[in-house]
Amino acid sequence: MMVIGLMSGTSADGVDAAIVDIRGTGHPLAIKLLGHYGRSYPPQLRERILHVAERGTVAEVCHLHALLGEVFAKTVLAAMTRFGVRPNQVKLIGSHGQTVHHLPEPTAERGVGTVRSTLQIGSPAIIAERTGITTVSDFRSRDMAAGGEGAPLVPYTHFLVFRNKKAVRWVVNLGGIANVTVIPRGERLASVQAFDTGPCNMLLDALVTIGTNGRMTMDRGGRLAQRGEVHPGLLQWLLVHPYLHRHPPKSTGRELFGKAYVQKVLAQSRRWHLSLNDLLATGCQFIAHTIRDAQQWTKNVPGDVVCGGGGVRNTRLWAELQKTFDPIPVRTMDACGSSSQAFEAQAFAVLAYQTVHGVCANVPSVTGARHSVILGSVTPGAQGFSKSWDI
Repeated sequence: MMVIGLMSGTSADGVDAAIVDIRGTGHPLAIKLLGHYGRSYPPQLRERILHVAERGTVAEVCHLHALLGEVFAKTVLAAMTRFGVRPNQVKLIGSHGQTVHHLPEPTAERGVGTVRSTLQIGSPAIIAERTGITTVSDFRSRDMAAGGEGAPLVPYTHFLVFRNKKAVRWVVNLGGIANVTVIPRGERLASVQAFDTGPCNMLLDALVTIGTNGRMTMDRGGRLAQRGEVHPGLLQWLLVHPYLHRHPPKSTGRELFGKAYVQKVLAQSRRWHLSLNDLLATGCQFIAHTIRDAQQWTKNVPGDVVCGGGGVRNTRLWAELQKTFDPIPVRTMDACGSSSQAFEAQAFAVLAYQTVHGVCANVPSVTGARHSVILGSVTPGAQGFSKSWDI
């Protein structure tokens, strides 16, 4: 089956579409990336997403839900055009959507017990209508209904692609939030561990945006951080955040590490009169430390570390990771035959494929769910349910 996966992460800088050929049943799938297409958000749209995620009104969320549906649909159509794929060749779209709020910690509600909640927007109805392709969306909610955190979900595909019979492997996503997947030697999905380690690009991007008064929104290639020096005092302050010392399962986002957190970081940096370059250099070492410190929650010391996501292009962050894990080798997904940039979008193509085949694709050892569940909600395309795919 040819499937297109869509992913827009916590950094909210754009949407990635991965065209994937998937074959097989159950967990041993054959997965081949056929093409990747990335679409950056215009600055005004990104600002709207970040605003809605922190303090949006119901009307703003409602409108953005439809608007992003249109953007996602156009991204799918552009990806098919780029790679010469006809709509009738694609059987399915898996859209993670844009997370605007994620509250995995259970709250006690009178009369109903505990409640966990999450919200990803980007109308699947619009995607299915514009493309004619059946669309699977809302992947996190079913896991949360089963008592899980609803994230991270990509570790399922990490396991399928990167498992190694001979050695423990850590797979790290350097996205807006960093997360680590620990894959023990052997082939037991139930033994996989994974969790969000803390902020990554969303912290660095916010520091650059504020530090340059909006002239820049990211430290491209880590060039500014390369010119800075790590400040030990700020580093120690960053490392005491309560989330970093919480036992997994755990997941996080802008609710903990958004605008209010960044303002506190900036206030601390002003105490030491730090330059933007020093602030970014310290942030890179902080991120590397939070990933390394995942060892406190697992007995599986890595034989190697495989990294994907936008952070692999930050030379200072990459150098800090290599120094922190030395002598353990740190490699990119690209060096291991996969795609750092396309992997998360590819993962949601895989999850959508498993949804329509009735295969449970959450990992309870990762999310804390009481049991395995079939993820996502299905919005039929032009052909309806019966002819959309062959199962």
